[in-house]
Amino acid sequence: MLDFSRSRQLIVDQMLIRSSRRFPNKVALVDNKKRVTYKELQNRVENLAGWLQSKGIEKGDKVALLLFNKIEYAECLFAIAKIGAVAVTINFRLQPNEIEYILNNSDSKILVVDSELVPTITPIRKRLSFLKDIVVVNENNIQDTSYYSYRHIFSSAPLPTLVHQEDDDDFLIVYTSGTTGKPKGAVLTHKNVYLNAMNYSLEFGLTKDEVQLITTPMFHIGGISALSMVILMGGRSVFHDKFEPDRVLQAYETEKISYSFMVPSMWNMLLEHPKFSQFDVSSLRVLCTAAASTPLELKKRLMKSFPNAGVFDTYGQTETSPGTTTLKPTDSLYKSGSVGLSFTNVEIRVVDDEMKDVPPGQVGEIIFRGPTVMKGYYKNTNATEEAFRGGWLHSGDLVVVDDDGYISVVDRKKDMLISGGENIYPKEIEEILYTHPAILEAAVVGVPDEKWGETVKAYIVLRNGRTLTESEVIDYCTGKIASYKKPRHVEFVDELPRNAAGKILKTELRKDRTRNILNEA
Repeated sequence: MLDFSRSRQLIVDQMLIRSSRRFPNKVALVDNKKRVTYKELQNRVENLAGWLQSKGIEKGDKVALLLFNKIEYAECLFAIAKIGAVAVTINFRLQPNEIEYILNNSDSKILVVDSELVPTITPIRKRLSFLKDIVVVNENNIQDTSYYSYRHIFSSAPLPTLVHQEDDDDFLIVYTSGTTGKPKGAVLTHKNVYLNAMNYSLEFGLTKDEVQLITTPMFHIGGISALSMVILMGGRSVFHDKFEPDRVLQAYETEKISYSFMVPSMWNMLLEHPKFSQFDVSSLRVLCTAAASTPLELKKRLMKSFPNAGVFDTYGQTETSPGTTTLKPTDSLYKSGSVGLSFTNVEIRVVDDEMKDVPPGQVGEIIFRGPTVMKGYYKNTNATEEAFRGGWLHSGDLVVVDDDGYISVVDRKKDMLISGGENIYPKEIEEILYTHPAILEAAVVGVPDEKWGETVKAYIVLRNGRTLTESEVIDYCTGKIASYKKPRHVEFVDELPRNAAGKILKTELRKDRTRNILNEA
């Protein structure tokens, strides 16, 4: 008896199946000069899924991906989804011991790895408890015959055997950056990822004619979200394996990109490109910025530099697949500093430490509930229970909601500092610093102080050719924010430490300040 249940479920591989039926000869993916149609992509996904099953991968088994952005990444994700296995995406910037932890913690049985990253795996291979097979992509320089060649597995792969799936089954494990202790694997379901793609498509007004550029890493939920929503609509995705402003601008012009998502620091670097005005960016219709706070001055520059595009300021996190709110272009200046209203299917509250709703205008923690919220942290019951206390996912972010329901992120709960009994939110100070014409980037942290407990320190990256002194930075803040909020210390740096998602690692800045204090002592 035929099982029609899959067609009634929000299974990730159904995105590709439906788009390949609607647009079989349309280009789905572009990687350098390589172009793949929806029909070609679907056929390769079928073959890869069959090969994975022939190697013993069953429903619920984990397949890890250690790859740069490329067409093969998309093939693997949809093939894994087709057979009910679970994809484990790994940051290629991690050290061998960090990758070892993720592979063992996730119980991954197969690893698909780029040939350039094989040296990272070699020293830990014997310590990978569950790993049975390693598949190498672009394997021309690999002599070890114990690895499978990705290219060759398609020649004799059987067709896959369909398995019964429900949309609440696990599809993806994305490990958080691990800024405190070991990284945690957020378990996302088919429904999580599917509905998130629908949410973005609805909010951004995406169509079948969308052409997007993916420059953010595919191991991060932002990259996976971008791919899935455009595949869902039947549009085209162009992969870049690294962020290079000149190459991005060329792609905007030659590929006629209509949608582009990048984190604020990437947008900043793009606008700083000396030849920006020489490129045709008129095709850009939707710009999305997320993963970190977008300074108002940067948003204004984006609006001016991309006159045909609307800027969507989006907020979310890995555990919510990731989108939770967005500020639409029509509200960008009217609701300056806000990240907008909640997405469809996302329920939001702003609460105090006792889970009581706070009134508009008062700072509280934003918490979430809904079908795009993760199932939990893999093999980490304590962390899951802590995250879901009271039946809602706790974000750790402090926000304010206004009378119209618009959310403004104040800061991370752990980033808030207390000076002389006063709460200080670094983001507020950073917004002021970003308005200075000589300042490219800024990050504020708390510094131990004998008198006040903590005081404010600013780390600043200057624009090329510009100079500032510590006293000039402090004086600039006078009259713009309360005196107790002004930086007391300023350090100029060449760049700010970031994680793979583009978020500034204030934990690293705090380590740096601690080292400085110890050295001074």
